[in-house]
Amino acid sequence: MDTDLLRAFVTVAECEGFSAAAKVLHRTQSAVSLQIQRLEAQMGQALFARTSRRVLLTASGERLLPYARHMLKLEAEAREALGERPRGELIRFGTSEEQAATYLPHLLPRHAARFPEARLEIVCDISAALVERFQEGLLDVVLSIRHAPTPSGQLLGWEPMVWVVAEWCDVEAWETLPLALNPEGCIFRAHALSALGRAARRWELHYVSPSPTGINLAVRAGLALTVKTPRSVPKGCRIVGAAEGLPPLDQVEVELHRRPDPPSEAQDAFCRELERLVCGHAEVAAPQPRLAP
Repeated sequence: MDTDLLRAFVTVAECEGFSAAAKVLHRTQSAVSLQIQRLEAQMGQALFARTSRRVLLTASGERLLPYARHMLKLEAEAREALGERPRGELIRFGTSEEQAATYLPHLLPRHAARFPEARLEIVCDISAALVERFQEGLLDVVLSIRHAPTPSGQLLGWEPMVWVVAEWCDVEAWETLPLALNPEGCIFRAHALSALGRAARRWELHYVSPSPTGINLAVRAGLALTVKTPRSVPKGCRIVGAAEGLPPLDQVEVELHRRPDPPSEAQDAFCRELERLVCGHAEVAAPQPRLAP
């Protein structure tokens, strides 16, 4: 099998479309489409079901995908064994600000010591926006909170969500809960409002910010309540106890997205170290029983 065709196949499957795959592969959409047609002709069956909005794998495509990934990995290992210079020295990495603050202080010095020539471009945003950029071919690696299942997301673990207030705040004194949350589209916001709705608690959205800094300022000042993971509780704040009358929150899934084409040695090492840090973190563990809907 032609590995160039397999690379196009894996990329289209990961991106769920020809346009996004073309950006990742730095080719035209028609060129990628032609590669898929050639591969389908070789296989003698359709690998994708095309609709007006999405491109989905057929049953045959699903069976081929793990073999295609393995073959591309073997090709990369063979090239490296023969001394080929690693490709892709620039790593375009996306994550949230709070995940960056947790993991990058440990990751960056180790990575720079091992790969001093590597360059890293870091983009911080909410998870939904980062995954969209990844699927458009604008990022190489994304550490995100899962909003919906995607072909490219590798599940790393689960993190609990907790209510957070200023250390001196009395939650029970609030008849109407003042909230500080991310903009629409954030899964933490969705879980918080859903939990309050189930508990019939009154609330008002007082502060909205895409940045943790904007939210943390309001919370530390005792002006609002927010939702975070335990690793992200800022100084001067505390986790609200179970006896303080707020509804329990669910947990979120942490996932890693990486480009389907064979990575450079630097990118592969970056992903492996990032995965080790995330999976080894005290708050990322085996899944707990899910809350009833």
